[in-house]
Amino acid sequence: MAESDKEVAGVDPLVLGELLACATNNLWLGIILFDSDRKVIFCNPRYREMYALSPEQVRPGTPIKDLIEHRLRLGLKVREEAGAYIRTRTEGSIASEKTIQQFADGRIIAYTIHPLPDGGGMATHEDITEREELSARLQERNFQFDIAINNMSHGLCFFDADHRLRVCNSHYVDMYGLPRDRVGPGTPLAEILDMRFEAGSVPAMTREEYARWRIDVATSAEATDSIVEMRNGRTFKIRHRPMPDLGWVATHEDITEQRKAELQIAHMAHHDALTDLANRVLLGERLKHALAQGDMFALHHIDLDKFKAVNDTLGHQAGDSLLQDVSRRLRLLARESDTIARMGGDEFVILQTPISGQRDAEALARDVVSALSAPFELGGHQAVASASVGIAIAPRDGATPEQLLHNADVALYRAKTDGRGIHRFFEPAMDEEAQSRRALELDLRNGLAAGEFELHYQPIVKTGGREISGFEALIRWRHPKRGLVAPGDFIPLAEEIGLIVPIGEWVIRQACATASRWPNRMHLAINISAVQFRQPGLTEVIVGALAATGLDPGRLEIEITESVLIQDRDGALATLHQLRALGIKIAMDDFGTGYSSLTYLQCFPFDKIKIDRSFVAGVGNDAGSLSIVRAVAALAHGMGMTTTAEGVETDEQRERISAEGCNEMQGYLFSPPLPAAEIERRFLSSEQPAMPDRFAAA
Repeated sequence: MAESDKEVAGVDPLVLGELLACATNNLWLGIILFDSDRKVIFCNPRYREMYALSPEQVRPGTPIKDLIEHRLRLGLKVREEAGAYIRTRTEGSIASEKTIQQFADGRIIAYTIHPLPDGGGMATHEDITEREELSARLQERNFQFDIAINNMSHGLCFFDADHRLRVCNSHYVDMYGLPRDRVGPGTPLAEILDMRFEAGSVPAMTREEYARWRIDVATSAEATDSIVEMRNGRTFKIRHRPMPDLGWVATHEDITEQRKAELQIAHMAHHDALTDLANRVLLGERLKHALAQGDMFALHHIDLDKFKAVNDTLGHQAGDSLLQDVSRRLRLLARESDTIARMGGDEFVILQTPISGQRDAEALARDVVSALSAPFELGGHQAVASASVGIAIAPRDGATPEQLLHNADVALYRAKTDGRGIHRFFEPAMDEEAQSRRALELDLRNGLAAGEFELHYQPIVKTGGREISGFEALIRWRHPKRGLVAPGDFIPLAEEIGLIVPIGEWVIRQACATASRWPNRMHLAINISAVQFRQPGLTEVIVGALAATGLDPGRLEIEITESVLIQDRDGALATLHQLRALGIKIAMDDFGTGYSSLTYLQCFPFDKIKIDRSFVAGVGNDAGSLSIVRAVAALAHGMGMTTTAEGVETDEQRERISAEGCNEMQGYLFSPPLPAAEIERRFLSSEQPAMPDRFAAA
């Protein structure tokens, strides 16, 4: 034995323990010594602090097994069963081991076991929670950085002062077509340029020219932005920014599509999106130019006569297809010097310039009317649109674009008034008529506020006798100068200018108030315009009228035409079901005059079908009309619906209608529409309302 060993061996163990304690008390590591029997010899304060142990719990001789059990109680996470875990660490020889311990409270402690020559061992324990959290945060930040740069819409590259790549994202690699396995940190700029030449993602320069240009940019102390057109057809915007360490960072943006979009936007600003014809803006510019030239030219304002019918019956997609087909036919008629524009909706304009005289304009207008009168094939359906044309000649009909457009529009209105499918040239007298129409529009607006509208009511009679089952409310306009104006003379205008909605709301409230005075067995029928039906809040208006007047919802009958269901069937059906849930009855008016009546009878259980007067008028001498009435009555009976025949004017019609099984009739044979007071005097003065013995209005 060496002399030094003898000296150590001769030292009192207590002294050795004190020396060991002095050496380990201030360490950041927890230290514990144990003998070959797995019993504690020594532990420092840091170990006790880590595991919240009292000196008594780790006094010399304490089994290591007790300390392991204590750590399990503290929330040590282990994969196997606790007993197996303890046995693994307390049985067999002591071997070197490095382990990471994780606790339920989030702490992470690393410990290392070192075997000792006498069979015992020493374990060091280090709380690495903060270090692991920092490492995790750094790893997360690196991960986020990778995600960020690799999900940029731009390519990014960062080179050092030696022109070597330090960082680039995947978008940079992809946009230049670089091989991924050859691009990484340390790659020289010269190699990257070579790879770009191989991929063709370089400007139209020689290799030497491009290399010099790129090096000049790279070594520049100034920030630069450049637009570069590549040989492969792409366009890149490169932003170069120098760094303080003489390196640089650059972003590369592919603006190829942006360039295309800018051109497209410029085109869209002057062209109609659906037809690609000129729009109002471009037409205005061309008109100004034509006026400045001083030549004679014609302005044709074209409107499709039957577009709404096509749009309503076949849907918006078919309507769009029709407008595109119209534009193609117009292109075939126009010359290179002419301009065709779509003004919106189904209105088109042709600027015919130059012309030698009115005959040139007339020839083109005739060709337009003829071409647009031919049938269109729309998804398996054949449709006829036809067109009306109004023409203004410059310079005689106007010296400004606005004046010419106005006068062509006035001429168009005359063409439509005169029967449609024709052309008309502007005449000064036409403007007076247009002014008159505008005056009528103003009168119509004022008439609602002035209370000039009134309701007349027409009896609805049961076919089985003379009993009146109800009345249909029909609006009239008592104009202070024109007298009593029929609905056909102002309802279309009211629909066109949007006034039909407040007028329709007034009709609902007024009719309900009147009917509330009548016997409970009398039902009230009100027509709802398709324009009004599509407006939000119709149900609320009807509910409000019923609540205000106390009218039983079961007495109210709403009449609609199939056009209500054509444009937004789902929305219309939702409204109809809301009204039906209130107890209100729903009738299909003008049945048989549209395109898809049977389809709509399937999608909603109407209470009543009203046969249009055009069929009723022919039942006496037209077998076709009689067959239609018979078929509709049978159809309605089979579907549990009531049938009402409109426009009954003769005894022969009454007899035929009754014989075919219709449930109700109305028409001038029984009574014209009358004011409420007259209805009450004639038909509601007796307890049992019925028609007089003679079916006539005295």
